[in-house]
Amino acid sequence: MNSITNAHVLPVLMLIASNVFMTFAWYGHLAFKQKALWIVVLASWAIAFFEYWLAVPANRIGHNVYSAAELKTIQEVITFVVFIVFSVFWLGEAITLQHLIGFAVIVAGAAIVFRA
Repeated sequence: MNSITNAHVLPVLMLIASNVFMTFAWYGHLAFKQKALWIVVLASWAIAFFEYWLAVPANRIGHNVYSAAELKTIQEVITFVVFIVFSVFWLGEAITLQHLIGFAVIVAGAAIVFRA
């Protein structure tokens, strides 16, 4: 079986892609504060539509090899990684030591979920 279509790998790749879409849907508009709120809400919904087309199948496929708690944990860790990159490169915001420590504590919690 191709390593990308492997039931352990494919859901993770799909969750990464879905998180990129969702991060732009939720936070991308912050770079366009001059736009009317109704416009950015509609744009966010349009972006989120594609996020769902990735996240729902990722969870369905992933549930064959991961528990729901493991899938949620994977998704949350991916969310932080994607958000850090997005925050720095799209929003131009600095990541502080406190941010990194806080994220590291969450990742440590994720590690505990996978040791259970």
